[in-house]
Amino acid sequence: MSDVLKQLFAVASRQPADAIALSDSHTQVTWRQLPERIQECSEQLRSRGIARIALCAENSVDWAIVDLAAQHAAIVIVPLPEFFTAAQAQHALVTAGIEWLIFDRLPSDWPAALTPKAPPAQPLAASGRLQIQQLPAKSASQLPPDCQKITFTSGSTGEPKGVCLSAAQQWQVASSLAATIGLQHPRHLCLIPLATLLENVAGIYTPLLCGGEVHFATAAQRGLRGSSGVDVPALLGAIGQHQPQTLIVTPQLLTVLTTAAKQGWTPPLSLRFIAVGGARTAPELLADAAALGLPVYEGYGLSECGSVVALNSLQQSRPGTAGKILPHCQVSVVDGELIIHSPRFLGYVGDPSSWASECVHSGDLVTLDEQGYITIHGRRKNLLITSYGRNVSPEWVESLLLGSHLLRRCVVVGDGQPQLTALIDDNPAHTPERLQSWFDHCNHQLPDYARATEWIALSEQQWQPLLTANGRPRRHLIEQFFSTLTSTQ
Repeated sequence: MSDVLKQLFAVASRQPADAIALSDSHTQVTWRQLPERIQECSEQLRSRGIARIALCAENSVDWAIVDLAAQHAAIVIVPLPEFFTAAQAQHALVTAGIEWLIFDRLPSDWPAALTPKAPPAQPLAASGRLQIQQLPAKSASQLPPDCQKITFTSGSTGEPKGVCLSAAQQWQVASSLAATIGLQHPRHLCLIPLATLLENVAGIYTPLLCGGEVHFATAAQRGLRGSSGVDVPALLGAIGQHQPQTLIVTPQLLTVLTTAAKQGWTPPLSLRFIAVGGARTAPELLADAAALGLPVYEGYGLSECGSVVALNSLQQSRPGTAGKILPHCQVSVVDGELIIHSPRFLGYVGDPSSWASECVHSGDLVTLDEQGYITIHGRRKNLLITSYGRNVSPEWVESLLLGSHLLRRCVVVGDGQPQLTALIDDNPAHTPERLQSWFDHCNHQLPDYARATEWIALSEQQWQPLLTANGRPRRHLIEQFFSTLTSTQ
């Protein structure tokens, strides 16, 4: 058993035997039962000789048990987001050399791409609602030593990199968060998909280390559709029903909660700590949330650092910043860019050149004050981060849209926005219906978070100051132009 799970089992031994550790709409696991459930699932995985698994399932007790059991059995696990396209999921499975897939139900287009020649799936007895399926043999990709989890981000391009983390790295972050937040026996409701590293580490491990209870709701129960859609009544209903003390939200979910509060929704008095992260959060949104009584605290992190690097907290908060650097982190600022020296990830899957890196270059331009609070000013590169926390390379989407003579010029914008917008050239020869048909065709090939759901045609006069002498887009000027354009509409 790993040292980190020994720590968790020690926490379990100090809790009332009938106190709830994990719960969902189907089952409850008490603190007395938790070690038993983990060990039972771990033994079943070991009995199959499994070395690497992927997990694709709804937020649930079973998801958490499989995740913890993989650590107990020293099995490499890849959490797969359900909003991945079949191509992205296949890329993750092949890149990581995955042998077995554990799932509840797969997106409709996945089986044909992922398991065309696989033997039938079987029930995973230790879970009750999950199935396990052996995948066609693949060559095992190189992994750095001590790799226990591979997290694939939402994918700034069609083929995201796999970030390798050890179990110790994940629990180090969780322990640091537990000390920083300072709540004992919290009741946490997981709103973000567990395949997202932030919810996995901060939403499961941290509350458990504090002797708390973690409740899981399905996407429908908590009002989430895909990676970027929200059923507001369902979301508010879930929060009201379960009366959590802690939540993790993206800026877009915070916008939903703030808007609802302005329209008369009363947040439950149980709420003590709402962490917001995953993308830039507008200061005005944070101010509105605070004025409405929402206990919101902004944070900042990277998958390569095990998720959270900085966080505002109940005891130490400075509005307008992304929080104070966590105790376990060592950072510096070089030429305005935040550099994380510790902790750092083990490396990327199949890329030994990344395994001995001495630091992580965040790509974020920041200021760091004497008390250790960081303020984020922007990104060094072109990567867009939507208000749902999804990473998108604009060039990825643009390359598809420019694959037709219909468009001569196209720049995708939407950093910090719930959806992407394409700025295109104004060509009277093409009707709006024809353009929309082309956008629909391209969007069908993209995951929902990367689709350009709106387009705006600009005249040649509008384009000229936004381009370099050789016609390349000046993206910072275009983002400013788009911001001005939308603010006046």
